[in-house]
Amino acid sequence: MATTITDSQKPFSLDPYHVSEEFGFILPAPLTELPPYYQPWMDIAQHVTELIYSHMLRSHILKMPLLNTQLLESHRELRLAHLALSVMTMGYVWQEGEDDTVKMLPRNLAIPYCEVSQRLGLPPILTHADAVLANWRKRDPQGLFDMENLELLVTLPGGDSVRGFFMVTLLVELAAVPAIKSIPLVINGVQCGDAETVTRALEEFSQAIQGMTDALKLMHVYVKPEVFYGIMRIYLSGWKDNSSMPAGLVYEGVQAEPMEYSGGSAAQSSLLHCFDELLGVKHEAKSGAFLTRMRNYMPPSHKRLIQDISLQPSLRGFVQQQACEPLTAAFQLCVTKLLALRSYHINVVSRFITVPAARARQLRNQGNISQEETVSRAPTALEEKGTGGSGIMSFLKTGVISEHNAVE
Repeated sequence: MATTITDSQKPFSLDPYHVSEEFGFILPAPLTELPPYYQPWMDIAQHVTELIYSHMLRSHILKMPLLNTQLLESHRELRLAHLALSVMTMGYVWQEGEDDTVKMLPRNLAIPYCEVSQRLGLPPILTHADAVLANWRKRDPQGLFDMENLELLVTLPGGDSVRGFFMVTLLVELAAVPAIKSIPLVINGVQCGDAETVTRALEEFSQAIQGMTDALKLMHVYVKPEVFYGIMRIYLSGWKDNSSMPAGLVYEGVQAEPMEYSGGSAAQSSLLHCFDELLGVKHEAKSGAFLTRMRNYMPPSHKRLIQDISLQPSLRGFVQQQACEPLTAAFQLCVTKLLALRSYHINVVSRFITVPAARARQLRNQGNISQEETVSRAPTALEEKGTGGSGIMSFLKTGVISEHNAVE
């Protein structure tokens, strides 16, 4: 029999976590401009690609004034500043590829970057929260939220494939919104013993996960594997577990010792972390440790949401206890759909990383660098690794195996 929530059990709500009813974890209406004082940053950030190709980005950044970050007031201003400084940093480090990296980020970039990062609770490197969640605008403000009407605020080398990669990932985030909105319904329903409400919420949840898988399929339409592998990936790579920068990076004027940060990764999206906690999915030790570390690359309020979901009464236990056929079926469908999403992600990774990596190795072994140059000039340090530094296929497969075990 359903019960009511007592005062000591306040209803679970998304309100404290800066999650939007309309956009989920996506930053609603990101700013496109900073206050005029910060124009020297925007002038470079909006031309990073051209400056990399002309080998001029590093020299432009070295001439940049050291700006005071205290004039940045709102959350949106800080997010745009972090995005701009992130893109400049990735370009500065990787301008000449993996063979001519830098040991130090200059103080006029490093100091403001670390100050903005500290205020946001984000690391001083390009993250999913920057490149995807806060890097979009509609061409027509009244138009649809779709591929035709979206564009990036700042970009990196890779042309249309960069836009495709970030925008498709954004559409996966958007497709997840009904699932995010279902989380409080599930948690509160479990607390009240209301099997009917939980069942309905889980049905919405599984439909949303299917929508995420459908959105992910657009990767094959908008992103060329050889461009992703050969051009884009290095600019999403970090200085942790990367043999091109084994010592990490010194942020000049911040601290004398080098710091190590992982590059951008789908594991920095809060979505699957929330879903795993809600559904009681456990990961094997190695992939679990990587996922936990990736939470430090999320906005703190989103990380807190994941942790707070984990503290709620067990949904899985509730489903077993109720022994209600529609509820059990709805729960199983959610886990099945989540497994299918992860399996499809493996399919995407294989096409965009594993296959091009094998081709690049083949070309190198033949001493054939000029033919199919896009693939063969890819950084060897990243072969078979995700940009976050994980051994990519083994990491993804352990996630799927453990999830399957969680359902048995």
